[in-house]
Amino acid sequence: MNFVADRINRIKPSMTVGINIKAKAMKEEGKDVIVLAAGEPDFNTPKNIRDAANRAMEEGKTKYVPGKGTPELQKAIQKKFKEDNNIDYSLDEIICGVGGKHIIYNAMMATINSGDEVIITAPYWVSYPDIVLLAEGKPVIVECPENQNFKIKPEQLEKYITPKTKWLMLNSPSNPTGAVYSKEELKDLAKVLINHPHVLIMCDDIYEKIIYDGLEFHTLASIEPSLKNRCLTLNGVSKSYCMTGWRLGYCGAPKEIIAAMNKIQSQSTTSTSSITMAASVEAISGPQDFILDHNKKFIKRRDLVVSKLNEIDGITCSKPDGAFYVYPNCQGILGKITPNGKKISSDEDFMTYLLEDQGVAGVHGSAFGLSPYFRLSYATSDAILEDACNRIKEACNKLT
Repeated sequence: MNFVADRINRIKPSMTVGINIKAKAMKEEGKDVIVLAAGEPDFNTPKNIRDAANRAMEEGKTKYVPGKGTPELQKAIQKKFKEDNNIDYSLDEIICGVGGKHIIYNAMMATINSGDEVIITAPYWVSYPDIVLLAEGKPVIVECPENQNFKIKPEQLEKYITPKTKWLMLNSPSNPTGAVYSKEELKDLAKVLINHPHVLIMCDDIYEKIIYDGLEFHTLASIEPSLKNRCLTLNGVSKSYCMTGWRLGYCGAPKEIIAAMNKIQSQSTTSTSSITMAASVEAISGPQDFILDHNKKFIKRRDLVVSKLNEIDGITCSKPDGAFYVYPNCQGILGKITPNGKKISSDEDFMTYLLEDQGVAGVHGSAFGLSPYFRLSYATSDAILEDACNRIKEACNKLT
């Protein structure tokens, strides 16, 4: 007898989470493994944010809280959207969830009917298609190759919109490529979307503040205000504030979508932790100067990894504009033979070889919908990154 729902067979476990768990298990077995598969900064949560959490506990703020967020947190988010993004959201257009992934899940479950299409640009964050499938939607994958900087072009978007299209998902800066949409690029996409009023747009801005080289961040609802009533602007505290384990995501969206998401949340998680909410108020409203300091370190690490990878025969690596990942091309590795006689036929084969031969854990490009690539996180120390790149070079030198 099968006790598992059919919908579970439509999806896969999160590939990035799975690889991270496997690599950490190898480390616990005593194996020498460098884990570059995780999407989290190596910096600790800043002290002022930790102090805010401690104060909340001492003050007895340990009871149930509104699922949408405490009044203090909602007002902090409202102010953030206005000051950082020039978007005016009323409080009934804002909701918090248990991380950004939870916001996406609730949004898809609240809006998608069976057979609705969701345009997802590849490379994509691994959870997008599976969340759509869980909601009984149809992921429509649009490949955005490296020669267009992994970003969707207006003519591609126009081609893939149909009467069944419910959502377009945009992620800038991108996981896994670090690509950032410029103001002009968003304006061009907006021109297409204006002509298709049935299409909602999810702007995943979770890496908003991790951006380099003097680039400015822009999001669609601020670039084209007429689209605000169709945009879900997603953000959170995980990446910029080094709070991955605290689990707090939030968004602004039309109030009918927020109300539907809140209804779902009321019957599932209810809310994230009251302590997390208190800490998040401090994160969003408190000092922001540490972000610039972190970004300076990320730039140094990025440049180190890009330089080292481009020295390896068979690998080319473009320089990302944001986030903390590189997405190198390993086309030149395919077809080569490992020391134990196995042929490298895919980017997944290559990642398996790197983990087994040199103890370097990354994520294969097929998990993100575009091969032959692989993703490495550079959110760790210079010494670890240099060691990892040297190991990758050693592994590649062994191939014939």
